[in-house]
Amino acid sequence: MPERRTVEKARKDKRAGKSTTTQAGEFVHEEIRKVRRGEHGARSPQQAIAIGLSKARRAGVALRPPRKGKAKASTRKSAEYAYEAGQGKRKPRRRPRVSRAVSRVLKREPRSTTSRAALSKQTQRAASRRTASARSASAKKAVKTKGASGRSAAAKKAARTRARRRR
Repeated sequence: MPERRTVEKARKDKRAGKSTTTQAGEFVHEEIRKVRRGEHGARSPQQAIAIGLSKARRAGVALRPPRKGKAKASTRKSAEYAYEAGQGKRKPRRRPRVSRAVSRVLKREPRSTTSRAALSKQTQRAASRRTASARSASAKKAVKTKGASGRSAAAKKAARTRARRRR
C-alpha cells in the first residue's frame, strides 16, 4: 500500500500537467526509500523501479503497460493487470498467501541495489539506450511544466555545471 503523501504528490503532479511517468516517479522514489530504510530488499535497481511502477498503476496513475516487443510477455501481462485494477476495470482479489510469500522473498534480497552508485549506473544505461533527439525532446517537454522559478534554478545549475567542467 503506498503512503498517503506519495499519492498526494502524484495527484499534484497530475494537476500541474506533468506526464504519467513523472507521476509514477513518486511511487518509484517511495520504493527506493523503503529499500534504503531496510523494510525489504530488491534483486536489482530495475526490480525496485518495477515495484514502484506497479504500485503507481494500481493507485490509478494512467501509465500504460509497455507495448508488444518492448518488454517480456509476463511483464506486460502483470502491467496490464495492475493498470486495469487502477483504472477500475478489474476487481483485484486479495491473495494473502501470495502476498506473504512475496514479502518474505523480498526481505531476503540485498539492500545495496538502491545505493547511489547502483542507481547512477542504471540511469546511465537507460539514457544510453535512447537517442540524443529523444533525450532532448523529453528535456524540452519537462521545461514546459517547470515554471519560471524552476527554469531559473535549472539554468543557474547548468551554468555552474558548465563552469565546473571547463576547469
